[in-house]
Amino acid sequence: MPVNERDYGIMPNPQKVLIVSELQDIVKNSKGAILTEYRGLTVAEVSKLRKKLREFNAEYHIVKNTLYKRALGGEISPELDQLLTGPTAIVFAKDDIVAPSKAILDFVRETKKQEVKVKGGFIDGRVLNVEQITAISKLPSREQIIGTLIGTLNAPASDFVGTLNGIVSEFVRTVQAIADKQSESAAA
Repeated sequence: MPVNERDYGIMPNPQKVLIVSELQDIVKNSKGAILTEYRGLTVAEVSKLRKKLREFNAEYHIVKNTLYKRALGGEISPELDQLLTGPTAIVFAKDDIVAPSKAILDFVRETKKQEVKVKGGFIDGRVLNVEQITAISKLPSREQIIGTLIGTLNAPASDFVGTLNGIVSEFVRTVQAIADKQSESAAA
């Protein structure tokens, strides 16, 4: 992509070019992003949030809007452009977007700072509003869904095994009853 001075500020410098390159890698390896306002957070609070998000294979980056737009490349939708105003920090989810969305919304509730809020999100090329991010946070995690699916798939097999076990047990009891009857007849 050609360097556009407008995208980097006054002059593109190596540091900004490196930041854009790193952001492009992060975006490419992410399943989704949740955009937040971070104004009012202390360094300790940001560190605590980053640590919590790492548990869910997610990262929290404070980014310049112009550099993030550059990293996304191409045309930015008006909805996303609208979210990229003011101070922005972004949660990049590398795997499941559900757990990081729960974590960030819980963090925002816990901080009780009005300046700290979720702006929206960007998942699979779609821009999501705060209500949609909140709805995603209420979904079961990927692991829970897989566990439920495996349990559902195993249920018919275990029922079948139980039925077979019952048939075999009944057969054994019948054979034993016949053997007992024959031994009674022989003894009499």
